[in-house]
Amino acid sequence: MESSALLYCAGGGIGDSLVASVVARALHQRFSQVDALTLQSHRALLERVPDVDGVLVDEGGEERALAGAVARRGYEACVVTWATPRTARVPQLAAVPVRVGQARRIYSFRFTDRVVVRSENGDVTSHWTDILLDYARAIGCDTGDRRYRFEPTAADVAQAAQLGEAPGSFIILNPCNAVASRRGIWPLEGWASLARTLCDRFETRVLVSGSDADAPLARGIAGRANGARIVSIAGRTSVGAFGALARTAKAFVGITTGSMHVAAAVGCPTVGIFPFQSDFPERWSPLGARTAVVRASYPCHKGDTKERCRDYACIAQLDVPRIVAAVEVLLA
Repeated sequence: MESSALLYCAGGGIGDSLVASVVARALHQRFSQVDALTLQSHRALLERVPDVDGVLVDEGGEERALAGAVARRGYEACVVTWATPRTARVPQLAAVPVRVGQARRIYSFRFTDRVVVRSENGDVTSHWTDILLDYARAIGCDTGDRRYRFEPTAADVAQAAQLGEAPGSFIILNPCNAVASRRGIWPLEGWASLARTLCDRFETRVLVSGSDADAPLARGIAGRANGARIVSIAGRTSVGAFGALARTAKAFVGITTGSMHVAAAVGCPTVGIFPFQSDFPERWSPLGARTAVVRASYPCHKGDTKERCRDYACIAQLDVPRIVAAVEVLLA
């Protein structure tokens, strides 16, 4: 007899949902069908994750209507990896018998199984996939493989091919995170220097990637790098096409973002840059066949975080030699 479970991962960026998809793999130990309920902006990503059988979208509308749609599918369990009052109420309103979620919250009583998140007890070294797997372990599910997966479609491959890049002839450089375009004070010269060095050292083109919002920054970096082989592709690919492109890249080099995790998931040699002293590289490092991390080296102002930094001096002073050395190790 078929059994089904729901992974409710509606929050954060696409990297959060990709990391959470490992929970779906663990749930398959016990359930034959595992669907995901996520944000509209994360739908395309999870539709390309082989551990997820179906994708539902939380549009942010009336909770009872969403709960009714969930109830009609008859899920036996729901695991909530991004806990909010809404994501706690919806499974309860849907009368899902087993509801797993975060402990120590006002709304935690709505979960039948409550999990204390390790990071709340001071754990800064466990990878977030392992922390999220505690939710699956609460109902007897687990997996020894913590690497998330992403499979571009044939249409994604065709879209990526329109960029005209020969496989293995380019490095993807992703210089922006969600804060970069929003605050408007993101330094560009450090990234331009890195782009020039990658281009010269590996005798390859450098594609500067990013979202639509990042496009002005990506163009600025390409312009400052002042090389015909350094171009911006920010905003020109869907998440699927980006995955297809990364699968054929010589390497991905970039600040910690969802695109870093997608690149690692498709097997691209991936160097994740964690420039802030407040970053947790062990927690958010890319997981894949060939990955490396470059940790913070610049002495930040006391109390600086990526959301509150006054000048992003660590970005302006990127440690280019260490980053290039990390790429060399992966490609050796």
